[in-house]
Amino acid sequence: MSELDGADFDSVVGPAHVAIIMDGNNRWAKKKHLPSIAGHTAGATAVRRVVEAAARSGVEVLTLFAFSSENWKRPKLEVDGLMALFMRSLKKELKRLNEHKIRLRVIGDLSGFSSGLQKQIQSVEDATKDNNQMTLVIAANYGGRWDIAQAAKKIAELVMSGALSPEDVDEALLGQHVALADLPPPDLLIRTSGEERISNFLLWQTAYSEFVFLPVLWPDFDQQHFDDAIQVYQNRQRRYGGR
Repeated sequence: MSELDGADFDSVVGPAHVAIIMDGNNRWAKKKHLPSIAGHTAGATAVRRVVEAAARSGVEVLTLFAFSSENWKRPKLEVDGLMALFMRSLKKELKRLNEHKIRLRVIGDLSGFSSGLQKQIQSVEDATKDNNQMTLVIAANYGGRWDIAQAAKKIAELVMSGALSPEDVDEALLGQHVALADLPPPDLLIRTSGEERISNFLLWQTAYSEFVFLPVLWPDFDQQHFDDAIQVYQNRQRRYGGR
């Protein structure tokens, strides 16, 4: 019996927070004998589809891994194309975000981006901050180890200033300083392209997430793939370490 068999989906609560590692743009482009930027452009269209699918499904938070801290190692032409695509997408999607009352947040080390891109990110975040239908989080120049390290650094600074003592430092305190501390942790993490690893994504936040790995390349990801992943999630029993 597969994970899609035997579940009463209507009686199971869906995930409040879905995180997705959007993998497979380059492989999609290579299969079609296209340049890598064509895969990323097609991937941006898939982002629009999944945002709409998540909103229709009642998801409260959708977090997308758009650009990891390791992606700077890619060829300069590809990275430059990604940055330009990110800028265009921010400008293009602002109206749509507001129409659907979706708030945008971007997490990661934004100091690595150009001043123009940083300003555009801030502009869209400000313009959507009062939207309350869904929160769309874009992880850009983000790494899970970086996230935990910057949280530890903030706490170390508080200890050095005397605002905290070492005895105050525990899991709960560290959890207050990682990214997305004010949002529910991901219930479901989806990765496309058939790879089965989390690649330094939300290491702290996904401690008890359900993982679903799909063979589809990201540019081909659609409403049906999203619904299938939600059904797999709904057919699982989340025990959080219990029996």
